[in-house]
Amino acid sequence: MSVQTASAPPRQRKPRRLLRWQRQLRALVLLGALLSTLLMVFHSRVPDFMGLALLVDNAAPWLGLAAPVLLLAALISKSRGAVAFALVPALVWLAGFGAAIVPLSWTAPAASAHTLTVSSQNIKAGTGAAAESARELARGGSDVIALQELDAGSGQDVTAALNADYPHHFVVGTVGVWSKYPLSQSQPLDLGLGWKRALTTQIDTEAGSIRLYAVHAASARPNDHGNRDEMLAQLAATLRADTSHSVIAVGDFNATSADRSFSSLTETLDEPNQDAGLFGFTWPREPFGFMRLDHVLQRGLDVTSNTVVPAGESDHLAVRATVNLPDS
Repeated sequence: MSVQTASAPPRQRKPRRLLRWQRQLRALVLLGALLSTLLMVFHSRVPDFMGLALLVDNAAPWLGLAAPVLLLAALISKSRGAVAFALVPALVWLAGFGAAIVPLSWTAPAASAHTLTVSSQNIKAGTGAAAESARELARGGSDVIALQELDAGSGQDVTAALNADYPHHFVVGTVGVWSKYPLSQSQPLDLGLGWKRALTTQIDTEAGSIRLYAVHAASARPNDHGNRDEMLAQLAATLRADTSHSVIAVGDFNATSADRSFSSLTETLDEPNQDAGLFGFTWPREPFGFMRLDHVLQRGLDVTSNTVVPAGESDHLAVRATVNLPDS
């Protein structure tokens, strides 16, 4: 007769308890993930107290950098929950800003037989290099050149430098436009400031007309951005009232795409992505840019290219976009 011996049930492994420092690190990861996520989602609702709103809005795209730091800390803590929480800000950043960094070259339409290339730069007053910037932008294939922060005499210098190929121009205060094509219906815009820092004109080409706005918004600082906000609000209202089918607005808006005051503009105009992707930061030029203050916005046009380029001695990079003309 055989005797069967019951085998002992397998021992269940007890979950390993985290050490105190690991629990503390996990708590920091959870807090960091929650804070960065909330700021990315609700940055435009942060109260404008002591300039906090401007700082948070402009920092919003950079908050995605918290994701890899939090993930590394979560892995060090050896907490699965911390790892899961660390992934949340990464997903939120992709949802909020990911579409803006996709290269335009992936989806841009082919250039037609008739295109228009528009360039714009804040040339930085006092450098004496306005004509140099204009010549470099002209050599880059621009059909229309818009410059901001012109100082005494620099407008005349640009006109003299470009006169042979850009015989049409319109200058208002510190903002000017030079064009290969005729300009019509040109007028200054004060946009609530009481002095002129913007203009509008119509570019008349053989393949249709385009309404152009060139803008140099007032400066924005944490505790002093009211004039800029008013300019952008009035510009947005002007654009909404403009019945032109094809519209381009360029210039130094002194606002990033994440700025709550800039959002009123993107409700009526679109900002194309960069040819090679990413955000296309324009300021400062050196040692590296971390804000896009200069923009090309459009309505009713197919954008085939959009990029930033250096020109002259400005602390801003220039923006340059090419569109298919309306009737091409």
